[in-house]
Amino acid sequence: ANVTSSAVNASVYINDSSNDIYLIKDAPIPVGSSLEIMSGNKINLNEGDIIKVDCSVADKVSVIMSYMEIT
Repeated sequence: ANVTSSAVNASVYINDSSNDIYLIKDAPIPVGSSLEIMSGNKINLNEGDIIKVDCSVADKVSVIMSYMEIT
């Protein structure tokens, strides 16, 4: 969700310790809007993989993520 008073661009990617694999890159999020990128889909990560979110304006995107850990 965009929590600022101007439009922002956001990227979501996985870092596997050697590569950045983008799920979405520089997606525009208008003022007061949100963006859902994985509705109903699943991604399997390996131990050590990191999901990162980047925004064109620091601290202006609020993120919620759900996950399931298989042990």
